[in-house]
Amino acid sequence: MQQLLWLFFGFSGRVNRAAYALAGLFLLLVQFFLVYRIAMTPEASTANTFWGGIFLIAAGVALVSNIALAVKRLHDFGKPGLIAILFVVAGVIMYLVLCFIPGDPGPNKYGQRTNAPR
Repeated sequence: MQQLLWLFFGFSGRVNRAAYALAGLFLLLVQFFLVYRIAMTPEASTANTFWGGIFLIAAGVALVSNIALAVKRLHDFGKPGLIAILFVVAGVIMYLVLCFIPGDPGPNKYGQRTNAPR
């Protein structure tokens, strides 16, 4: 459980391309599921309002988590995590770019190995 909390909400350490891509897809699937639930409920119903509220909360959590993932992914190839702020502006494009840039093969100033807290 602690490893999952670090993966989705930690801002230190490094994460490889595969873990980054899978975590990002998981966050996207959760949001798509909530959009589906909103679409399946009648408009102006309490269920629609409920699922809309849950979606807003999930979108906020996903934004923070995506930034944390991007910080760790940037650390994996030796770049400062501050660049992850670009995720707010260019989310999908930055996600795809970070999925394809290989990480440093060995230790760097952000950690000894990938997929582990610093």
